[in-house]
Amino acid sequence: MRIPPWLRIKLPSNENFANTAELIGDLHLNTVCQSAKCPNKWECFSKNVATFLVMGAICTRNCAFCNIASGDMEPLDPTEPARVAEAARRLKLRHVVITSVTRDDLEDGGSAHFAACIRAVREVLPDCTVEVLIPDFQGSEPALKTVLDAGPNVLNHNLETVPVLYDHIRPQADYRQSLAVLENAKRLRPDIPTKSGIMVGLGETDEQIMTVLDDLAAIDCDIVTIGQYMQPSRQHPMVRRYVEPEVFEMYAEEGKKRGIRHMFSAPLVRSSYNAADFV
Repeated sequence: MRIPPWLRIKLPSNENFANTAELIGDLHLNTVCQSAKCPNKWECFSKNVATFLVMGAICTRNCAFCNIASGDMEPLDPTEPARVAEAARRLKLRHVVITSVTRDDLEDGGSAHFAACIRAVREVLPDCTVEVLIPDFQGSEPALKTVLDAGPNVLNHNLETVPVLYDHIRPQADYRQSLAVLENAKRLRPDIPTKSGIMVGLGETDEQIMTVLDDLAAIDCDIVTIGQYMQPSRQHPMVRRYVEPEVFEMYAEEGKKRGIRHMFSAPLVRSSYNAADFV
């Protein structure tokens, strides 16, 4: 399938892009922008914005859509939270987004490391808001509580796709468990907004997307993002359809009708893209 014109990206010529990439390299940090081959990397780096990927660049899971490699895990680096905070300071970020690989090898799933990153950023940038995009922690409520107790401004956990595609797209995850992460977060800390996102173009139908919106509305999810899946390599699942911009607008309207406060739905939307706009 040919990439449609609304997904073609004009690469900016901006010295900020090189400066951001150099800073991240100097501090030996990973970003989801680079590891996941995000199509918005050029725009975000040119605005001195990056989404930090902590706990290594290797994942214990092997989701079909994801470009992050799986393999042997490395021990956590206790200096990483301070380096994330220093990068945020140098980039003069007003909103920091921190995500991670999934670490099923760790007893707490890496929740204490997330909490350390939140505290480190707050220590250096007390007026900065912090959003965390967490894995499911295998459904562990104590792990989730560890992150929430650190006081992020937004708690994000992505459903990624519709339930019927989980066996193929997210074989090591469970749709109901991911919903429970968001529901439990809202129950434990109703003052912290919850957020989730899905991709389209993997073989789902619009009716199935409406069901996901129903499920997210039922657990009072505050923010939902919907974007176009784009094949990172020939080894990943093929794009089954390119959804037109007008259909993304329809998704946003349907989400709002269901009571979801903030819908961000467009072809190039990704979970952390323009995340500061919601805070």
